[in-house]
Amino acid sequence: MRTNRSQGARAGDSGKYDDPGVLAQLAALESASIETLKAQWRDLLGTEPPRQNRKYLESRLAYRIQELAFGGLKPETLRRLQKLARGMDGGKGRGRAVSNAARPVAGTRLVREWRGVEHEVTVKADGFDYDGRPYRSLSAVARAITGTQWNGLIFFGLKRPSGRGGT
Repeated sequence: MRTNRSQGARAGDSGKYDDPGVLAQLAALESASIETLKAQWRDLLGTEPPRQNRKYLESRLAYRIQELAFGGLKPETLRRLQKLARGMDGGKGRGRAVSNAARPVAGTRLVREWRGVEHEVTVKADGFDYDGRPYRSLSAVARAITGTQWNGLIFFGLKRPSGRGGT
């Protein structure tokens, strides 16, 4: 994995970003225990790690390691991204630009049988509760149940898959 310096990499610069120390840190992420990843999250990001899966922690830590070693985004790029984000939510400062009409009302319980096991999810105002843990999306819940990528609305039967005929 490589991240360009904030000044930007030019075609002839690629060897600059093959720092053996950084590459070793990135390689060590794969074999680190989840406890080690969480401790490293606290050290590098200064916050408590989120309740995400291992791959998320690894990828975010890898980005941060490279960001510290090679630099992050240019200030002008950050300003432009912030401006675009404000434009998407009407300038209200909300994190999400699109509301989901298919999302059930808070308090709704969704039940899905998967491989002979019944799974129950409770819709909350700010996410979902499954197996005593909070999730931001139904897709994250479906991934926790199946171990694979699913559209949560389709997995829980709230939306039909596209391209399957039907009315």
